[in-house]
Amino acid sequence: MDPVAALDEIAFLLERSLANGFKTKAFRTASAALAAIPAESRSAKASDGSLAKTKGIGGTSFEVIVEALDGRVPDYLANLRETAGGPLAESALATRLRGDLHSHSDWSDGTTSIESMAETARGLGREYLVLTDHSPHLKVANGLTADRLRKQLGIVDELDGSYDDFRLLSGIETDILDDGELDQVPELLDRLDIVVASVHSKLRMDSAEMTARMLAAVENPRTTVLGHCTGRLVSGSRGTRPPSTFDAKAVFAACAQNNVAVEINSRPERRDPPTALIKLALDAGCLFSIDSDAHAPGHLDFLAYGAERAEHAGVPAERIVTTWPVERLLEWARG
Repeated sequence: MDPVAALDEIAFLLERSLANGFKTKAFRTASAALAAIPAESRSAKASDGSLAKTKGIGGTSFEVIVEALDGRVPDYLANLRETAGGPLAESALATRLRGDLHSHSDWSDGTTSIESMAETARGLGREYLVLTDHSPHLKVANGLTADRLRKQLGIVDELDGSYDDFRLLSGIETDILDDGELDQVPELLDRLDIVVASVHSKLRMDSAEMTARMLAAVENPRTTVLGHCTGRLVSGSRGTRPPSTFDAKAVFAACAQNNVAVEINSRPERRDPPTALIKLALDAGCLFSIDSDAHAPGHLDFLAYGAERAEHAGVPAERIVTTWPVERLLEWARG
């Protein structure tokens, strides 16, 4: 098989399994190094030993490349396919998802390029992906200043124009600041297809203050989606974190009134909102967006987890904006 494809598939399967980031990065680095070498010279370089000395290609990656060049599925990949290659979750709803409104690239705290994220989403059968790198207040995530976001918009437009069967849409995951303002200049927010507004700081804020903060963001006409609304962590390398406290009935009522979708965040370490709040938002008449919050290509497959949770909570497909065709999605977002 193609050795670059083999390295990429290994990285993808490791990412979706939440494997050690250094291991995943090693295969992504090796893939990029090999892709820079003309395909017709790879076998010769493997035979004369020069490929093994190429920067970015380690011992395990080299074994994968040699086995692929020999015309067989590398052992490392075969084992991964067996242990981690099956569906992450089973639900009929997952087959109805057309797109994903929340993803990150290496422009903020994602691990790969915008093009890599788009190509993976397309390969998974998505009809559209929204790039939502972080806003400037979140410095730890290399949030985008206004100038960097302007540059990114040009890249997104160019990539989007290169496809005839897929849409790459512009967006941002903007911090909800302490006073409820959105963390990016209004002129740029107006240019974006999707604005995901999320709380990332002072998550233990007093309930009344947090409620006022979230209400201000939801009532902002530029907000499209309320991201991971409780901020909780239930597992993972960052440990656990309790949910923020706020008047969920008031916040979800505002989401319904302002046509803002409540995100069902599909990351397994978040599972946000909790099931009880999904049902509360459903009763309030809210729309929902099942999103991956992907920070690596393999994370894009997490949508299966979110679909399973939404189905379990009884959320009808028609109320989930990521089941809509892109034209309807954009009409809703612009409205």
